[in-house]
Amino acid sequence: MTDTIDGAALLDEVEAFHRRFNVFPTDAAFVAVALWDAHAHLLDCFDSTPRIAFLSPEPGSGKTRALEIVETLVPHPMTAVNASAAALFRSVSAGDGKPTILFDEIDTVFGPKAGDNEELRGFLNAGHRRTGVTYRCIGDGGQQTVQAFPSYCAVAVAGLGSLPDTILSRSVVIRMRRRARNEKVEPFRARVHEAEGHKLRDRLAQWAEQARKSVMGAWPDMPDGVSDRPADVWEPLLAVADAAGGAWPDRARAACVTLVTASKANDKGSLGVRLLTDLRDHVMIGIDRLPTVAILDRLNSLDDAPWADLHGKPLDNRRLSKMLAEYMTADNEPIASRNIKTAGSVLKGYYSADLWDAWARYCPPPPESPLPPLPGTENVA
Repeated sequence: MTDTIDGAALLDEVEAFHRRFNVFPTDAAFVAVALWDAHAHLLDCFDSTPRIAFLSPEPGSGKTRALEIVETLVPHPMTAVNASAAALFRSVSAGDGKPTILFDEIDTVFGPKAGDNEELRGFLNAGHRRTGVTYRCIGDGGQQTVQAFPSYCAVAVAGLGSLPDTILSRSVVIRMRRRARNEKVEPFRARVHEAEGHKLRDRLAQWAEQARKSVMGAWPDMPDGVSDRPADVWEPLLAVADAAGGAWPDRARAACVTLVTASKANDKGSLGVRLLTDLRDHVMIGIDRLPTVAILDRLNSLDDAPWADLHGKPLDNRRLSKMLAEYMTADNEPIASRNIKTAGSVLKGYYSADLWDAWARYCPPPPESPLPPLPGTENVA
């Protein structure tokens, strides 16, 4: 009879193994990565699997080393650098053990010079859900048929910069930094340390079988303020922590709050949301209407904003109108400019009343201490 494995103690060992070779920015990151390693052994228990993303602004920040350590701990690791979507979905659907895909240099796939990778992006998006499939035509000529290839698998990525929003929102993001002079790690020697990682991996697999019943169908309690997509991302990790017990349920929830809060701070939203937010917080404070020419002048003069240089040109009337028309007023009409009477003339402009509904639905909470209105912005009848 197999001895019962203490899940909390095992996760402690997994975390300690990472700490020997990795420098992560926060304790929360070590907690999240250890839980992610364990969740990869229980993939069939969950409705979705979060991606884990090691991202940094500069090379030499420990991203590849993080993937190397993860590789020793997860089931059926498959290292993919510039792998095609076809190779990945065929590997996932092969049936001889679902791989854990480790995708280094992901910026070469989604970076500004990477070109069109919609097929691979679609695979990564679809594989987030257990029901995710990729459809492909197989056969020759008129004998082709459509076949669904399962895409559900655990994926860890590493790269420079950021990721497409569709993948970023499905990820636990670890913002890597270059190691400071006072931060020391043990050199990773594959011939020695891979075997140590594999022993932990095998014990994780044994514990996973032991914990499967308690994890299957679990609905872990979420920390206050964590809902929607972040809750989907963290649900499997919190379920693993609850099954392990000890200090891990509390540590996992604290890590969840820390990393979700950090992701929100780094998430500037779409360009449309940025436009709505800048209109609310910087342009139309205390104003019920403003001519388009004044709106453009103030947007294009904002520091640390994209409006003065959109692909080499400043935001203009046509682009502003097109962007705002994608959002609706409270009366379910596209936001559009209207006449504003000024002294001796009528100008086109926008009314705050038309923007309020979009502000409430799409923008983050307003600053607690809003800046006073800009001088000379009195409402004009």
